Amino acid sequence: MRPDILNPLFAPATGLAGIGDKTATLLTRLLPLPEGVQPRVIDLLLTAPTGTVDRRNRPTLSQALPGQLVTLEVVVDQHKPVPRHSRAPYRVHCHDETGALTLVFFHPRTDYLDRALPVGETRYVSGTVEAWGDRLQMVHPDRIVDAEGLAKLPPVETIYPLTAGLKRATVARAVEDALSKLPQLAEWQHKGVTDQMRWPSFADALRLLHRPEVPEDAAPEGLAWRRIAYDELLAGQLALMLVRKRTVKVSGISRPGTGEKQSAIRSALPFGLTGAQGRSVAEIGEDLASPERMVRLLQGDVGSGKTVVALMAMAQVAEAGQQSALMAPTEILARQHFATLSAFAGAAGLTVALLTGKDKQAERRAVREKLERGEINIVVGTHALFQQEVGFKSLGLVVVDEQHRFGVHQRLALSAKGEKPDFLVMSATPIPRTLLLTLYGDMDVSRLDEKPPGRKPIATRALSDDRLEDVISGVGRAIEAGNRVYWVCPLVEESEQVDASAAEDRFAALALVFPGKVALVHGRQDQASKQAALAGFQSGQTPVLVATTVVEVGVDVPEATVMVIEHAERFGLAQLHQLRGRVGRSERASSCLLVYKPPLGETARARLEVMRETEDGFRIAEEDLKLRGGGDVLGTRQSGMPGFRLARPDVHLDMLEMARDDARLVMETDPDLKGERGDALRALLYLFDRDHAVRLLGSG
Repeated sequence: MRPDILNPLFAPATGLAGIGDKTATLLTRLLPLPEGVQPRVIDLLLTAPTGTVDRRNRPTLSQALPGQLVTLEVVVDQHKPVPRHSRAPYRVHCHDETGALTLVFFHPRTDYLDRALPVGETRYVSGTVEAWGDRLQMVHPDRIVDAEGLAKLPPVETIYPLTAGLKRATVARAVEDALSKLPQLAEWQHKGVTDQMRWPSFADALRLLHRPEVPEDAAPEGLAWRRIAYDELLAGQLALMLVRKRTVKVSGISRPGTGEKQSAIRSALPFGLTGAQGRSVAEIGEDLASPERMVRLLQGDVGSGKTVVALMAMAQVAEAGQQSALMAPTEILARQHFATLSAFAGAAGLTVALLTGKDKQAERRAVREKLERGEINIVVGTHALFQQEVGFKSLGLVVVDEQHRFGVHQRLALSAKGEKPDFLVMSATPIPRTLLLTLYGDMDVSRLDEKPPGRKPIATRALSDDRLEDVISGVGRAIEAGNRVYWVCPLVEESEQVDASAAEDRFAALALVFPGKVALVHGRQDQASKQAALAGFQSGQTPVLVATTVVEVGVDVPEATVMVIEHAERFGLAQLHQLRGRVGRSERASSCLLVYKPPLGETARARLEVMRETEDGFRIAEEDLKLRGGGDVLGTRQSGMPGFRLARPDVHLDMLEMARDDARLVMETDPDLKGERGDALRALLYLFDRDHAVRLLGSG
């Protein structure tokens, strides 16, 4: 149960000043809320300002410099309304003892200006001054207030992120009201830590962040923001350790193998395992044979052979008489895994089945019945595997691909279907060492840091979009040589509709140049159309595949040797690296063309430079972390620090080790969070939506 003292913070945001149902809907678009949750008071308090406006500069008119943001005390002299049908602006002339000022308004509401700036009265105007002839002017002042309003005007005003239809003043007023609901919470940090860091309390830190006295108070490097970021890092570390302790570090079942099925698969492989694959198979094998439950991360760059390692693990589980389940985030990826596993599993007499939400009901029922009877050794599927009606005779191993797409709850739902099943997570996105401990707590890690033999480097070039004709000529040469080409269209915005239309336009243009040789895949197509397009590409009937990134084009086509990424400047590094990894999967020379629209911004230029310099996924991940942030382990969001709202990788990573050590100490001294500090830490977990960890405490 959530502590009662937190109830005011978890009340709906619609109870705050200026927030009605319509505004709450706009906030839902803006805030990173847990799934199905409407905006709450705490969500506004944990929305950090994006900047500040410093209104402390209050010169006289003779001291005010053009280009400065100033707050001026002036007397209103005269209104100069706009003649009918004139495009001239409305002007209000003012003065102080040292000079004159003109206030300029375009498309004004004259009734408002008459009330706000009565002639002969003193008013305070805040905004940027500029020179106009021999006098100063201020176009559309940010603020116009009387003496009473000035007393309420914050000397340093915070700016918040907005979305279409949401006003800055609305968010600021709601945050101010939210601050009034803050209870006095028990301190969960050690006094030694808060004293040494000179940190305010959690409530005081929030007040200082939203009501800064100087701009530095609302900066990520400031004491207030660092204090809350550390609270968030600690909540994350503690939640991971509680999840691991309650669901993972428990006694498991020993699943030793005979080696018979693994040997049969090795013999059937057309290539030998790399050193890294062999090492990983051995590490996983030891874990499976151990009586302690395995939770291991198999981390490998694009094309490093994770699926084969997973198959060897599944073979060992089958040797021990149990079943395995592999869960993928998209149907295309699930079908790709099914095809790869089926190609080699048969050599060891293993049966593999596919279960997705798009299968016909009768097919799904047949697979479920065979699973329950134990006639299927390995099942591959999407979210359909979570469903209640899916049961196993004896589930021994759960493999999750593309870990970042699934939250903790979904992973636990699948592992609950077996008797203490072992757990293998596969990540194709290389994770920087600096983030491993945040994302995976104490999870054991196997790294595939070698590419299979025979793979050639991928030549990567960045080209301006005025050379598009050259790119299309290159595509023609690739087709003539019997190769395949991916053409990925720009991510215009997070909208399948817009992305699909961009892809359709490019498809239409290329189809005119290469009639009958171009296929199209995007997220708004039905499954049959997608499958037909992919089948045509794989067979070579349509050697050019135009696609959006909404669809994870996880298709292993060795003949694909060219990857064209249009508007490459719009993609993150990890995404560019993933897309490039779709080519270079054979001994054929491959290339990746990053087509950009100039002029390039500094970050985009840095991204393309890194892509040209290296194919090392781990180095790319480190650079991506610096430029963009990580991902999310306890949910599915993929921007900023993993699963965090305020903690930022470029500013707060230095506190990560400290948070981890502190969480470890708590687990050693008060693992059930029953002591005085433990009670306070329970409140911390709720505040940062880590309450699934508290529920695990309750379930024992």
